[in-house]
Amino acid sequence: MTRFTLSTWRYLILSLCCFIAACSDSGQQINLTRDSVVVAFGDSLTQGVGASTSESYPSILSQQLGITVINKGISGETSAQGLARLQSILDETAPDLVILCYGGNDLLRKLPLSALARNLEQMINLIKSYQADIILVGVPKPAIFLDPVPLYEELAKRHQLVAELNVLSDLLDNKAMKSDAVHLNSQGYQAFASALAKKIHIM
Repeated sequence: MTRFTLSTWRYLILSLCCFIAACSDSGQQINLTRDSVVVAFGDSLTQGVGASTSESYPSILSQQLGITVINKGISGETSAQGLARLQSILDETAPDLVILCYGGNDLLRKLPLSALARNLEQMINLIKSYQADIILVGVPKPAIFLDPVPLYEELAKRHQLVAELNVLSDLLDNKAMKSDAVHLNSQGYQAFASALAKKIHIM
């Protein structure tokens, strides 16, 4: 039987910590300045359904970071509808960062995942063409146990994006964080904003 010394155990623990850190997306950050403009682009979870306007995640994120965060969420919108209005939003706001959170309505309506992936990819390419950074938010498929749909991780890896893949699944799996079956409450939006704030570094 192999016996490990204290120094060996320390080395193994340190190696494990390094491995976990390397596999986690928590260390990824977007660098912004106080003059930067952020656009929160999505559906009802971006608009803030289930809470007041001041309690939506874009409003909270703006307060937490001390920068401009423009709420461009429309309740009930699918990824195809979001794609159709994205260019006008980019022209209007000239953002430095877009937080992209789409898919909930596609998944609730059981629209093809291939179409969702294609629409998101076109959004990503369009945002990049405007020289803006992106944070991609993973959205869970309705189920007893919630997990983000794998296509979000695939898109994040393919386009080398900063992503927050798990927070919505965790929050929507917690009744205390929800106003109804598919929307967050003020506490949930606060937690959502805090998770996103960790992805942004103000220089």
